[in-house]
Amino acid sequence: MCGRFALTLPHDAMAQLFDAVPSNALPDIPNFNICPTNLVHAVHVLEGQRRLVAMRWGFLPHWYKAENGGPLLINARAETLAEKPAFKAACRERRCLIPATGFYEWTKDEAGNRLPWYIYPADAELLVFAGVWQDWERDGVAHRTCAIVTTAANDRMSSIHHRQPVTLRPEDWALWLGEAGHGAATLMHAAHQDAMDFYRVDPMVNSNRAAGAELIDPINA
Repeated sequence: MCGRFALTLPHDAMAQLFDAVPSNALPDIPNFNICPTNLVHAVHVLEGQRRLVAMRWGFLPHWYKAENGGPLLINARAETLAEKPAFKAACRERRCLIPATGFYEWTKDEAGNRLPWYIYPADAELLVFAGVWQDWERDGVAHRTCAIVTTAANDRMSSIHHRQPVTLRPEDWALWLGEAGHGAATLMHAAHQDAMDFYRVDPMVNSNRAAGAELIDPINA
């Protein structure tokens, strides 16, 4: 599962990191509370060139007659990605990279209160999620949309949630983007146990309207 994340790396730094041509219309940075249906940064390949662009987070299959014409598909399960009608074509032809400084997951206490955790890379400045994308248009409304690929959590992450996003190392990016031939399916597994760290953060991030760097400040749990 991945339902909220943060991104703080400047546009020019991301373009350089991914060796990608940046779009002129990218979402504002920093953003410490990126939510479903927001525009997110994504890297995909068009005409042989990596492009850093904005995509709507929430994959819209071509048969949706409206933006709310079916379930909100923010995540795509790695185990069924190649089979699900919504994703199987994108899995083969339209894969992307979605950068994040970190992401949030929630546990519950005995009273049922939602307790947020911030999860971040242990030895890098950025997490790069595996994604799939789809263009969608109806009645003059057009979106380039995406979903984050998830897989079963590793043992350490499973203490917070049973799913985690598929994250890609720099040496994997070309294969996921289709630049290095076939075999992207081999990348759809959980990162190693020590790839990410996490800590509790304030429940103010439970609101999708919350903003500011204090959202990722650690609190005493």
